[in-house]
Amino acid sequence: MNTLPNPQTPLYNHGLPQIEAWLQQKGCVRDETDIHCWELEYPQWSARICLDIEELQVVYHDRLEGSVTQRSFKYSCPRAEVEEAIFAGP
Repeated sequence: MNTLPNPQTPLYNHGLPQIEAWLQQKGCVRDETDIHCWELEYPQWSARICLDIEELQVVYHDRLEGSVTQRSFKYSCPRAEVEEAIFAGP
């Protein structure tokens, strides 16, 4: 198993296997047809997280409001901040 760097470490200092392990630990499931994207399901919302070239893209689907929200996070952001933002929901 890949050990994760300190939570204050920017995402660009994580190897791809570490980022993938982090997403799995947080309950994300890899999209089998689009392997750079991950799905996350919660009762009130879902998210699609894609590892793009310059940033991490997140598209939320709010099941209560029926709304869609998109956010992006540069890889220069610390993992702890990205984690807090992503998993707080839309």
